[in-house]
Amino acid sequence: MRRLAAVIGFGLILASCGEDDSRTGDIEPQARGLKTCEVSESETNTVRRYPSVLQPSSITSLSFEISGKLEQVNLDVGQTVSKDEVLARIDPRSLQTQVDNARAALNQAEVKTKNAREDYERKAKLLEQGVSTKAQTDEAQTNWKSNEAQEEQARKQLENAEQDLDRADLKAPFDGIIGSVDMQSYTNVTAGSPVLTLYADDEFESAFTVSFDTVHQLAVGKPANVRLADDPSVVLAAHVSELGSRADTVSSFPVVVKLDETNPLLKSGMAVEIALEFTVPSGSGFTMPLTIIPMGSDLSAPKSTAEGDFGNAFVYDPETETVKSRSIRIGGLRDNQLIVIDGLEPGDLVACAGVSFLRDGMKVRLLSDAQ
Repeated sequence: MRRLAAVIGFGLILASCGEDDSRTGDIEPQARGLKTCEVSESETNTVRRYPSVLQPSSITSLSFEISGKLEQVNLDVGQTVSKDEVLARIDPRSLQTQVDNARAALNQAEVKTKNAREDYERKAKLLEQGVSTKAQTDEAQTNWKSNEAQEEQARKQLENAEQDLDRADLKAPFDGIIGSVDMQSYTNVTAGSPVLTLYADDEFESAFTVSFDTVHQLAVGKPANVRLADDPSVVLAAHVSELGSRADTVSSFPVVVKLDETNPLLKSGMAVEIALEFTVPSGSGFTMPLTIIPMGSDLSAPKSTAEGDFGNAFVYDPETETVKSRSIRIGGLRDNQLIVIDGLEPGDLVACAGVSFLRDGMKVRLLSDAQ
């Protein structure tokens, strides 16, 4: 309301001034000062920016290979861990008991095998002396081989029990960050049940959607830049890693960009802005400040890179010392500047300040750079 009242008041003042001028007839309207930008620099590429969220490239779910009761779990989401670090542990007491029993069984089997072998060797010598029969010797040999097999089986059982004891420790397979903790302390877990998730701290990606026209200009491997919303000074190189051939919603196709480098500030869930370069529809265009078009104009990316969006700008006419409204075609944005692909010529002086107060044919006077 204050702004509207100010505009109305300013209009009344201008109107009253006009009335005074008409009465006196000897006061000419003062020319409005005009700040201009000369059309010169051109660009062949335009940049489109997409908001997104940083996510790990891959998340690994970790689980135990055996069942048992968890000991105390001291893990926090976001905690950094190192490779081979013990993350969780199953109570090893029952597993240690199994190892002890298996080792005792193996010792017993080894003794039986030794006795059976010695019995066979003794009877083999007696057979050579003609004191024992071949049937007795064969029976002793069979008993020896049987005990050897039982000993091997007991050794395998001990190995399995020792492996189960080793599996009581859940270790990190790589350096990473805890993504989630799915089990509480002292609960019973079964083999294969998710205990926690872990992701690498140097592999991140971001997903977003683009229009039908844009997705056909992308290819896997296309370079991109990722800027952190929390710290815009951090810009990281990336590339398009995945392209969706099916739209998630109407005319919105998924795209995934993977970072080629990392930064200590990176965290999963951070807001980022993804920048992709595209060729200017007409091959090249002039870079101009955003202020050449009136406030409130739509500065979103063009819906079609083949056509661009249309707008209006005011160009200074040195012969009449007035501004002329001219239709221009905008091919996109680059570094907070418009890429104008049609409607302007090199050397044109374009109004770049206060354009909302200009009108076609208005008398103006050029301002110097110092003003």
